[in-house]
Amino acid sequence: MVDVGDKAITRRVAVASGRILMLPETLARVREGTAKKGDVLGIARIAAIQGAKRTADLIPLCHPIALTRVAVDLQIDEDACAVQCTATVECEGRTGVEMEALTAVQVGLLTVYDMLKAVDRGMTITDVKLMEKHGGKSGEWVRG
Repeated sequence: MVDVGDKAITRRVAVASGRILMLPETLARVREGTAKKGDVLGIARIAAIQGAKRTADLIPLCHPIALTRVAVDLQIDEDACAVQCTATVECEGRTGVEMEALTAVQVGLLTVYDMLKAVDRGMTITDVKLMEKHGGKSGEWVRG
C-alpha cells in the first residue's frame, strides 16, 4: 500500500455514477415494485452503502477508510430504460474515497442485476465513472 502517513487529514469527497439498461418490461417491475425479490431500489441502495464500506476488502492495496457519509441515489430513467445510480462518499482522512464511491455504484448496479436477472439476463451495466472529487493534495476535480 502507498504510505499516506505524512499526508494531511482533510475532508475528502467523491461522487461516482453509473447506470443499468434493461427492457421496458423489466423497468416496469422496478417502478411498480413487483420484482419477486422485493424492493429493487431500496435493497440496491443498502448494497451500495455496504459496498462502499467494504471496498478495502475487495480491492487489493486500498486503505481501509473510516467513512463519515455514504449517500446513494437510485433514479428510474424512463427515456433510457435504465436505473441511474449516484454515490457520494465522504471522510476525514489522509487518502481519497474515489474507490469507495466507484465500488458503491458497481455493487448497487450489480444488486439491481441480481434482483432482476430471472426476467432480463440482457441488462447492461454501463457508464460507471468518477464524476468529481474534492480534498487532499490534488484538490478539486470535476468531470467536464
